[in-house]
Amino acid sequence: MDILVSEVGPRDGLQNVKRTMPTAAKKAWIDALVAAGVREIEVGSFVPAKLIPQLADTAEIVAHARGHEGLTVAVLVPNRRGAADAIAAGAHKLTLPLSVSETHSLANLRKTHAQVLEEVHAITALLAALPQAERPHFEGSLSTVFGCTLEGAIPDATVLRLASELMAAGCDEVGLSDTTGYATPGEVTRLVRMVRGEVGEAAVTGLHLHNTRGLGLANVLAGLEAGITTFDASIGGLGGCPFAPGASGNIVTEDLVFMLEAMGCRTGIDIARLQDSRRIVAEALPGEPLYGFIPDAGLPKGWAPAAPSPETVRTFA
Repeated sequence: MDILVSEVGPRDGLQNVKRTMPTAAKKAWIDALVAAGVREIEVGSFVPAKLIPQLADTAEIVAHARGHEGLTVAVLVPNRRGAADAIAAGAHKLTLPLSVSETHSLANLRKTHAQVLEEVHAITALLAALPQAERPHFEGSLSTVFGCTLEGAIPDATVLRLASELMAAGCDEVGLSDTTGYATPGEVTRLVRMVRGEVGEAAVTGLHLHNTRGLGLANVLAGLEAGITTFDASIGGLGGCPFAPGASGNIVTEDLVFMLEAMGCRTGIDIARLQDSRRIVAEALPGEPLYGFIPDAGLPKGWAPAAPSPETVRTFA
């Protein structure tokens, strides 16, 4: 079974650290990720530089990343203006976050649900004006879908309504994001199946998970069993949400790839070569904590990825 591991460190990871990584180091990081076999990278965010100065060079980073043939260059956009800038830069994939917690939405984007959906309609109109071959893929990401540090649990009816409205507004897919690290395996299975039942299986293929409470990889397993085929992760577990207090980093790319490959799932990523990208991050962000069991313990002696088996296909099909 093929699984897409989408590396989000250059965006989600860097937005949550105080130090700004030099542009040259970002480019070297992306080069090393591609050399390791990573096929999709979220390289930045088109937000005002005064809000997230760490990502002020996103347009330049997009241009550099596009030089890698076969790489999907993804970015986060908060509104039509950001989408227009992303299109001009040449991004292949746009993700707009819609917090199902309206309190979080007001803190993060300073917009109500209705106002965010207006931006979604404006972006889809912008995309519709482009030739089909030039339109970036457009994902509406349901943030805080597993719960919010500001509101707590979010009613299922709200989640389903917003998922439906994103698709009706023209999004290509709906992503589910554990912004606050509240997800548990049971809730991952339940919510994936619930939202798929509302908007269709093809519209829900990706999960963005955090490891705040140590359940990141367990939640990946639950996502696999529910049919998810794309998982976001970050080198060293960098990341978190500055508007969700206590929400620490993403699942660690190195650990995720090890688990998937050990299970017979194909990622196309060389774990050993991921270490090259990790070293670039460590050198460019001295003192920034980097996490991960595989980087610390190493691969088991004689380890090799497991061959895909009929059991793997049956279990996660």
